[in-house]
Amino acid sequence: MTIDHTLPLPVQPAEGMDPERRTWLLATTALGAVATVGVAIPLVSSFAPSERAKALGASVNMNPADIAPGEVRVVEWRGQPVWVMRRTPEMLADLEGMEGLTDPASKVRQQPPYATNTHRSIKPELLVTVGICTHLGCSPVTVPEGSNNPSVPADWKGGFFCPCHGSTFDLAGRVFKNKPAPTNLVVPPHQYLADGSLLIGEDDSGAA
Repeated sequence: MTIDHTLPLPVQPAEGMDPERRTWLLATTALGAVATVGVAIPLVSSFAPSERAKALGASVNMNPADIAPGEVRVVEWRGQPVWVMRRTPEMLADLEGMEGLTDPASKVRQQPPYATNTHRSIKPELLVTVGICTHLGCSPVTVPEGSNNPSVPADWKGGFFCPCHGSTFDLAGRVFKNKPAPTNLVVPPHQYLADGSLLIGEDDSGAA
């Protein structure tokens, strides 16, 4: 159903109409126009985004200083889980020359330009990525090196495994070949502030 919010056109009194009746008709028309405006304003106001909607799109600030080596901290941004992982020097070394990846150089834009590198991050030791598989939106789990998980190869160097359909990602969120997920995990816009805190959801370029 379409609601017409246009104001009613004023009624033109007929020629020769009684002056008293003419005054009454014009007054009634004016009151009707005011009433229409009074209804329209609350209706238009209802289209404004709610506070919850604004919050879902807001950036998130967190302090990564207390994340232990090898630990993954999860924060929520826009209703999505974002992983913040502190990688050890050994983990970073394993990323170099990693074989069997679909997009090892991150040529597909799943990350901002400043994260288009081997470790896919601003600070090499801190990975910031959306923890949602790029296949069908399932949530992968962390599988460390040396795990007995039969779903990862024997030479597994650690990374992420999606139990729903079997996609595997390295510790930079890069997907391995011959898996359902078509692309690497998404790296959201982020930046480090002067106090060392991490702001997820926006960066110096204005991206959000």
